[in-house]
Amino acid sequence: MDARIVEFAEVLRQNGVRVSTSEVSDAARATAEVGLEDKAIFRSVLRTTMVKRHQDVDVFNRAFDFFFSGAAKTFEALDKSLAQQIQEQGLIEGDNLTMLLFQMNQLFPELSPLAQAALMGDRARLAQIFRSATLQLDLSQMQSSMQTGFFSRRLMVAAGMDRARSELKALEEELRKRGLPVEGVEIVSRHVAEAMRKVEDAARREVKRQAEARIRKPTGGVVDKPLHQLSQAEVNQMESAVKTLAEKLKARLIRKARSKRKGTLNVRRTLRRNLPWGGVPMVPLFRARRPERPEVVVLCDVSDSVRNASRMMLLFTYTLQSLFVRVRSFVFVSDVGDVTQYFKEQEVDKAIDLATMGQAVSLTANSNYGRALAMFTRDQLGSITRRTTVMIIGDGRNNYNANNAWALKDLKQKCKRLLWICPEDRPNWGFGDSEMLTYSKECHQAVVVNSVAELSRIAEQLVPA
Repeated sequence: MDARIVEFAEVLRQNGVRVSTSEVSDAARATAEVGLEDKAIFRSVLRTTMVKRHQDVDVFNRAFDFFFSGAAKTFEALDKSLAQQIQEQGLIEGDNLTMLLFQMNQLFPELSPLAQAALMGDRARLAQIFRSATLQLDLSQMQSSMQTGFFSRRLMVAAGMDRARSELKALEEELRKRGLPVEGVEIVSRHVAEAMRKVEDAARREVKRQAEARIRKPTGGVVDKPLHQLSQAEVNQMESAVKTLAEKLKARLIRKARSKRKGTLNVRRTLRRNLPWGGVPMVPLFRARRPERPEVVVLCDVSDSVRNASRMMLLFTYTLQSLFVRVRSFVFVSDVGDVTQYFKEQEVDKAIDLATMGQAVSLTANSNYGRALAMFTRDQLGSITRRTTVMIIGDGRNNYNANNAWALKDLKQKCKRLLWICPEDRPNWGFGDSEMLTYSKECHQAVVVNSVAELSRIAEQLVPA
């Protein structure tokens, strides 16, 4: 329990509550005196030893409820054992059922704790296993809910998920060898796969629950709220705000372009024009400036963790597209898909839905920036010119795959400007599987945009000159 109290103190610090080392020590000693049987007393002990200011009480209560309560509820989908499900559903009967139950009882003691708990549907034991596994992870480093996928995988590894999968696969094979009919083995296999899927889903929910206890809640409106925390109604508000911002910016840029129509001084015409009066006063004449609208290529990550940011930036770009001679859009998770045609044939809102909801690339794969960048550079480098601005939108979390930063070097050499728009705060760059520190060095500019307010502040910087 001492380790849990130390971890809880870190949660409070992450939420702005000042907790000293001596106060953590006092909390541990006081807990040892009163015990854990009475939850109300345990809460009071921690509040008394850790909270000094009245304004921190609400933060403490919220963090306590998330951190120490409801872990077993995370596994509520696992309410019955494998044997109970098979018996109740009548999928295997008679001698085959008797033989199956006997063989499973014989093999059960050889399985790992996680495999046993999954087969038995033991929610309390699963909660205990995953609670112990969280102590092996440094969840204090979790600063954004976009990291839940990474920590979920780490949690499953710490809990022994890989071993459990291999053991349950071996269990199916052993049942086949001991005479269970093929139909019976298939039924067992299907139920085992379903049980493991529920455990994986529960692990993700547990990490999300832990994240909600650690990460501060925003206090502003929808324009200040991080994009990954927006509800569907707030996403709709966000898109309306982005459209308004883009239209205002477009009008301002058009006015600025009109005010700068004059090009360089035309010396020959100026001298001839001023000859009749000896050049006093001098009336300068200028060359007409040829308007040059740049090309824009957008490469956008559409995985779950950054989908709202992707929608915002695609909407922003296409609302401004009259300023560009051509806009081409590509989306990726692991593979790369060309979605330019969607924006040519559909309304912008419908096109964004098609681009970000799995029509162009599979959303089930894990993000692989290195693969996507290499594929994009291989296929599209020939169409990049000195008039092209390349905008890459994503958090740079590469799941420990090869980063292939050479692809960005090749793009940077050919394009006019290589811009990376990241929805994750700079302190998170380089942490875990993030390659943003490496990628940012290969770009002309890397900026953070994680809210509509952030976009408003730097919108003009994002528009190609």
